[in-house]
Amino acid sequence: MLHDIGIFLTNAPGLGCTGEFPYIFHGYLGRKILEKRGLPRHALVCERHVGVGITLEDVRHLSFPEQREMVPVSTEEQIVCYADKLFSKNGKTAAKEKSVEEIKCGLELYGHDKILKFQLWADLFGG
Repeated sequence: MLHDIGIFLTNAPGLGCTGEFPYIFHGYLGRKILEKRGLPRHALVCERHVGVGITLEDVRHLSFPEQREMVPVSTEEQIVCYADKLFSKNGKTAAKEKSVEEIKCGLELYGHDKILKFQLWADLFGG
């Protein structure tokens, strides 16, 4: 669960987190934590696993403190990003496995390009 280390700094009461930052920042915040501890490769996985990655356009729209692409590049980053979507989490009940179709429906809000990227991963990694 190292990829989610930044969650405790976010305001996500449903997950038991009462930090000051929006939940969508948890990967970015996790990168900061892991870089300070000398784990640069793990830090990138952390930053790049949110959604199906956060494009520079999305970063600007969401007012991230730093402006850069936060999309998975390596195969390992893509696998973590893909696998992270397969289970729901709410902090109260056991994680529930989600189908590829359920995940794609959830991504619909963020644009068709996100659905296509996730489907590509489902085809590559199984699902």
